[in-house]
Amino acid sequence: MVAMGQGWEGGWREPRDGVEFQAALRALRERSGLTFRDLERAAERRGEVLPRSTAAEMLRRAAPPAPRVLTAFVLACGDDANLERWLAARARIADHPEPAQAPPPPAALDRVPRQLPHAPATFVGRERELAGLDRLVAEAAGAAGGSLGLLTISGVGGVGKTWLALRWGHRNLDRYPDGQLYVNLRGFDPSAEPVPPAAAIRGFLDALGDDPLALPPEPEAQAARYRSLLAGRRVLIVLDNAAGADQVRPLLPGSGGSTVIVTSRDRLTGLIATEGARPLPLGLLAQDEARRLLTRHLGPDRPAAEPSAVDDILTVCGGLPLALAVVAARAAAHPSLPLRALAAELRDARLGLDAFDGGDTATDVRAVFSWSYRALSPEAARLFRLLGLHPGPDLSLPAAASLAGAPAHRVRPLLADLGRVHLVDQPAPDRYAPHDLLRAYARELVESFDPEADQRAARRRLMQHCLRSAEAANRRLAPHWEPLGLPPAPPGVTVEEPADREAALDWFAAEHPVLLGALDLAVAAGAPAEAWGLARALETYLDYRGHWHDWAATQRIALDAAVRLGDQAREADAHRALGRAYTQMGLLEDGHRHFTRALRRYRELGDDVSQADTRRGLGWVCDQLGRQRDALDHNDRALELYRRAGHRAGQALALNNVGWLHAVLGDHRRALDYCAQAVELNRELGDRHAEAGAWDSLGYAHHHLAEYVEAARCFARALVLVRGFGDRFHETEILNHLGDTQLAAGDLDAARSTRRAAVEIGGQIGHPAVEELRAKLKETEPD
Repeated sequence: MVAMGQGWEGGWREPRDGVEFQAALRALRERSGLTFRDLERAAERRGEVLPRSTAAEMLRRAAPPAPRVLTAFVLACGDDANLERWLAARARIADHPEPAQAPPPPAALDRVPRQLPHAPATFVGRERELAGLDRLVAEAAGAAGGSLGLLTISGVGGVGKTWLALRWGHRNLDRYPDGQLYVNLRGFDPSAEPVPPAAAIRGFLDALGDDPLALPPEPEAQAARYRSLLAGRRVLIVLDNAAGADQVRPLLPGSGGSTVIVTSRDRLTGLIATEGARPLPLGLLAQDEARRLLTRHLGPDRPAAEPSAVDDILTVCGGLPLALAVVAARAAAHPSLPLRALAAELRDARLGLDAFDGGDTATDVRAVFSWSYRALSPEAARLFRLLGLHPGPDLSLPAAASLAGAPAHRVRPLLADLGRVHLVDQPAPDRYAPHDLLRAYARELVESFDPEADQRAARRRLMQHCLRSAEAANRRLAPHWEPLGLPPAPPGVTVEEPADREAALDWFAAEHPVLLGALDLAVAAGAPAEAWGLARALETYLDYRGHWHDWAATQRIALDAAVRLGDQAREADAHRALGRAYTQMGLLEDGHRHFTRALRRYRELGDDVSQADTRRGLGWVCDQLGRQRDALDHNDRALELYRRAGHRAGQALALNNVGWLHAVLGDHRRALDYCAQAVELNRELGDRHAEAGAWDSLGYAHHHLAEYVEAARCFARALVLVRGFGDRFHETEILNHLGDTQLAAGDLDAARSTRRAAVEIGGQIGHPAVEELRAKLKETEPD
């Protein structure tokens, strides 16, 4: 071995070209007597970095190595004295490379490997993904320098990654005349350790027909031999079920021509970033593909005979091919079993994932999911289990942080870990969604491993997150509403606070199903205070967006919660909210009954402002019932109560209602006076939503005075304001009024366009007058 700091024997001889340079490097290593492992350790002692694989690759390639790699190699070999000469020679050769020469043809292999497993018999669909693989391979083939075709297929366990790779491989065998290599790397197999890259290479060398007696003993040299055998060949290499990028890198060919397809539950971002891999994330089956897969297993007759049962099965399986295959296998094994009975068993939440057990670990959905779960850190595993407590269908980062009782900046990387192995998807920034069956698996785990006290605490934190975030968003939509008066958030609760009205609407739209689920969670947990608060905070949004059935359902829960709390004020609030919801739905008698009960409670409590609010509601119902005199009386008394209490926002609302009713009763000049007062007072208060209603009433009065230009101006102003709140119910009402004015003014085209818009929005939200709107539109349509 050469002593440190000495030159190699025979002195320095200047290499003339790249070939001599590489030969000199190999001679230096041979004279040093060091293995690749010895070189790595020697470099470390000299403060350099020289991985074994890098050294082996350096001696194989024709091009001179990078200066940093060359320095580490020369110092590790002990040729310190000639380091500057090595670097100078490397720079000269790199600056004046020899003319490119065609590589020699690869030596004939002793055999052509045919390792690809058989094509999946029941594969259906995935045409878009197969075409995507075709495109990615074509892109790699057309890339500069003939880059390696390296593709990754990632997805949740059971989604069909291996089947897709095999299907594509068998469809493209003619592209790879030099054969196919396949290895299951067992990256997520609980029954065995992941396959070491060296073992996979040894298997590939055997498949390629390499002489085992001629193999070098060092793994690095075997890897170099593997790359040499593949150089200039066209081989398909499928690396199935990889644990991560580090397991894959040593198995990659050193030059283009071949195609490597890697499947993994990991997203393999390291391969994408450093090796230029082209990713293909594999999602769930589309509904029509799932139906075809079930039919492929069962034949056409049984699914055709029970279409509703098939729909139920497809819904529960959620497009996961493994789940569909297990269910189909059970149905095929019991041909006399009605599909509706199987569907009922799948819907039974008490059975969890038991119905998706195919009899062995490869077809047991629970076991397949467990392979990904076991790859998680303890912190990420705990978070995954807690996701089973979330009502779904997806959740935000702050919601996940609240479940975990940890700051968002600590939870975000844990969610990234779950996403990396496809235990959650990320359909939008900072929103996460596990598959329904994965949620069921998480629920099984949390109920099995986490103490009941910890589960209760996590649910409580989640409910507090939903309640406080909804209250913050509602303040943006209805700043004049009386706040809930919540105490500071408990420890571990992360609250979302939308920045403005637009952000609040977006937040409610994203969280709508989650909040309804949280409300059910509060009921099941025996938390009436949270249930009442959530229902209250949802009111404005549900009203604006026309979700009146949800509004009524949530307020029935709020009423029951108030009774359980023994809180008469909250009970009265729930009755009043039910009155509003039922009136919006056109259930006027129900609305009147709940308003009347609320008024009685508020009288008992001596609450003048709430009595006034409720009288406005009674006025609204009476107006809808055609009892305009009663409606005017209710609103006059509401205005008196507001003035007595000094409640200016209520006064503005009552002024508008009184003006509207005078217009309906034919006193249009008096209506203008009241409505103009309402506009000015709402402007002073900054209540743009109420101002929109006042402009609408002003326009209505001007219309009936045949002042159509002024009426249209008022309606246009009202539309601008109301659209800023996303209030589709009142947008429909104002469009209806504007269309009437345009028609009366003789502008038929404008009236037709406006009425079409009113019918479209009214139909979307289920407006109770939508049939009347359609009839009015028909009047303006050409014959």
